[in-house]
Amino acid sequence: MYAITGATGHVGGAAARTLHARDLPVRRVVRDPAKAGAADAVADLTDPAALTEAFRGCDGAFVLIPPLPSGSDTEHRHMADTIATAVRDSGVGHVVALSSWGAQHESGTGPIRWLHHLEQALGGTGAVVTAVRSPHFQEKVEATLGAAAEGGIHPVFGDSADVPTTMVATRDIGRVAATALADPPATSEIVHLDGPEYTERQVAEKLGAVLGKPLDVALLAAELAEMYDAEARGLLQPAGDRQHRCVTELGDTLAALA
Repeated sequence: MYAITGATGHVGGAAARTLHARDLPVRRVVRDPAKAGAADAVADLTDPAALTEAFRGCDGAFVLIPPLPSGSDTEHRHMADTIATAVRDSGVGHVVALSSWGAQHESGTGPIRWLHHLEQALGGTGAVVTAVRSPHFQEKVEATLGAAAEGGIHPVFGDSADVPTTMVATRDIGRVAATALADPPATSEIVHLDGPEYTERQVAEKLGAVLGKPLDVALLAAELAEMYDAEARGLLQPAGDRQHRCVTELGDTLAALA
């Protein structure tokens, strides 16, 4: 049995579907009882007792820290600590954690610092840990899809729209997570995900083609400026035990989203 947090989201959903396709049992961990099926568990990522029961008896678990738009540093770190507590107390032997490029740094990376904290906390649980460090999601355009579809604008949270950035599809990340769960390593490892590179101007061009209209690129300031600055300063670099290259092209992801 494999416990999957975030199973109603992009990465967790892809991981669950991949395991189902291999006829492997999945226990989705959901917060809303109304969304739970017979094989699922109901637990919030801030409830260590419920999450421990959700992981108990499982061969492996997939974990992540969902973004809290208005959440504080303390709240995000509390979720990481709750997850680690549940992994330790449940006795699950292997955990796959969704992490990010740059998670090897304790600070200076914006919200990525919470994933560093998660990796460190899981490392003290006694479980074998597979940290899957992803670059930007191709699906990040969802956040601004309304502006594109309705206003013809592609907002860019940075100083330039012409810097190539590695972007991978969440379906690829989920497949990597599921594969790691089904075939766990003997010791903890970090998996660095690589993939195709695109500039934000190219994203605007490809998304405009999918929507059937040209998009104007708009450079904006954002709360995530520290993370982009960290990338510009070279902090978000590969740092893993092995590398897995994701293959889904941006056009396929944009077509699915639209």
